[in-house]
Amino acid sequence: MSQDQNYTTTEDRVSYGIGRQMGDQLASNPFEGVNSSIVAKGLIDAMENNQSVVSDEDLNAAFAVIREQMEAQAKAQAGELAGEGEAFLAENAKKDGVTVLESGLQYEVITEGTGEKPVATSKVKTHYHGTLIDGTVFDSSVERGEPAEFPVNGVIAGWTEALQLMPTGSKWRLYVPYQLAYGERGAGGAIKPYAALIFDVELIDIV
Repeated sequence: MSQDQNYTTTEDRVSYGIGRQMGDQLASNPFEGVNSSIVAKGLIDAMENNQSVVSDEDLNAAFAVIREQMEAQAKAQAGELAGEGEAFLAENAKKDGVTVLESGLQYEVITEGTGEKPVATSKVKTHYHGTLIDGTVFDSSVERGEPAEFPVNGVIAGWTEALQLMPTGSKWRLYVPYQLAYGERGAGGAIKPYAALIFDVELIDIV
């Protein structure tokens, strides 16, 4: 029979939709041991006010084990992701012309300007080209053909630090560790968690 024949009323369809949404959430859960038939049993027992077949004590203990497993998995994955950027930066620091600051930020001067240096509260006009360490471009005012304006203290920490060291008219290449970029969360689909980033930044003007 078709779905319409099985679920002909609004109530039936809404009921199915609720179950479907819950199933979608469970399917995206990083815990791979979810048993759909046991999930359904727990859902039915809760909705029909049946006595739980698992004690609260056992439930709490089981959830504690799963949390520990998921935290360990996340920590291992984080170490792997962070390690790629850290290895790149460690090797990059050995290159001639690369300056390494105490914060971990690295830069090399492409063009040294002679103008005034901005402060944290300045608003600046820049051209920039941002890539991952594998060369993938994730953002570029250069490719858009339009400079960007923003406050120095309104961007990622690596930029805020570098801009205050740059005389206007300079163009630097920044190598930004994840702690000074988008951290443990990343940004959008292109910048993954713990990603080190590379930016070519031209400080055009203080506005």
